[in-house]
Amino acid sequence: MEPVTLTTPRLLLRAVGPQDTDAVYAAVQDPDIQRWTTIPSPYLPEHARGFTEQMVPDGWSDGSMFTFGVFLPTKGLAGMLALTMRSLGTAEVGFWAAQEHRGRGYITEATRTLARWAFTEMAIDRVEWRAEVGNHPSRAVAERAGFTMEGTLRSCLNNKGVRRDCWVGSLLPSDLGLPSAAPYLPAPSRDLPAPSRD
Repeated sequence: MEPVTLTTPRLLLRAVGPQDTDAVYAAVQDPDIQRWTTIPSPYLPEHARGFTEQMVPDGWSDGSMFTFGVFLPTKGLAGMLALTMRSLGTAEVGFWAAQEHRGRGYITEATRTLARWAFTEMAIDRVEWRAEVGNHPSRAVAERAGFTMEGTLRSCLNNKGVRRDCWVGSLLPSDLGLPSAAPYLPAPSRDLPAPSRD
């Protein structure tokens, strides 16, 4: 698939390329990004080059991961956002914000825009968000974007060789007032009967 560009009143979302390598490298020197994401640490110039020159275009080409830089028209790179395909109709969103651009709602806005694109253009019916337990800024972004928190998954993330518990949430087309690509049959709202005892 060819990369697409998405816009909001404040933001431009587009695939990053070689021209963005230096900006990606500089932003990811932030210790918080290296702590809470699974990117290499220390993050070296060759990691940034591999990301912008190979990982991003390969993901678009084979349809496995759709990565967007989040840009401010006059201030450059504000963050990164990616949608990784997990199974039929299900994708996982991941994001980070450059330190100097946090607290302005840019990543929340970008996440909702990306989800709307996924639901309307990609036949995706569930976008998942996962983050290591304790990553409260990421959880706040997900909740502001409309994700429903579903629980904690034990030993679900491997971050730099350490297994960690993670929070998981989901966003469905109906959360944004959109129809699903496939019919959705939710579980009954009443409590299920207790299992019988043998």
